[in-house]
Amino acid sequence: MRRVAAGALAGVLVLGVVGPVPAATPPPSVAILDAWKSVTTFHEDLSRIDRARDLLESEVTRAPSLDALLLLAWVHLIWADYRAPDVDAKLASYERGRDVAKRAIDMAPRSPEAHLWYAANLGRWAVTKGKLRAAFLLSTLKQEIHTILEIDPNHVPGLALAGSFYLETPGIFGGDVPRAEGYLRKALSLDPHFTRARVELARCLIAEGRYDEARQELQGVIDERQPSYVADWVMRHKPTAERLLVEIRTR
Repeated sequence: MRRVAAGALAGVLVLGVVGPVPAATPPPSVAILDAWKSVTTFHEDLSRIDRARDLLESEVTRAPSLDALLLLAWVHLIWADYRAPDVDAKLASYERGRDVAKRAIDMAPRSPEAHLWYAANLGRWAVTKGKLRAAFLLSTLKQEIHTILEIDPNHVPGLALAGSFYLETPGIFGGDVPRAEGYLRKALSLDPHFTRARVELARCLIAEGRYDEARQELQGVIDERQPSYVADWVMRHKPTAERLLVEIRTR
């Protein structure tokens, strides 16, 4: 049972639990703004992730604002995913991101983004560390989702996270594909360009055998011209949509 739960958590995180809040306003600090620009264009040059991390670590040491903490937690997630040279470095970055997000929660308990980055880093750390450890975190992730949507029922990344969670979690642990579809459709009604939610919606439709509808959603991801988060679309969502289209070609 623990193996199944761990696999569910890994599935929730496979596309990246979260992305930046759609149409978010870049923070005011010069250093944070520079880091923001680097991290939102890292698909053009992966070394920009390193620059963003270094800038934000210095900023958090100098003036640990909520903006700096939130962005640093996100950057550590991305750095672990794309820049870590080995498993130990990956785990250390997730741990740092988790701890930074916890500081953000302590500073602003009602910040949905703080809870989002905490869940993302904690979950990825658990999956990387080992399946048995990950199995214990499903309840924590579920509670973080509840907190995000209690604070802001229209929080698009939170809705996408909820959709992923209920899609991937086995029924014995509360998984529910129709419920997942509902969260994802709500996310897309609020931001039609949030491509992670569209990929996950397609996966819901595939799980239910609704292949024609799934193909339509996947093609929509591939054809997207104004993705809410370009870097994630280029690096992860478009390639995933292309792969899934091939997998269901004959269905």
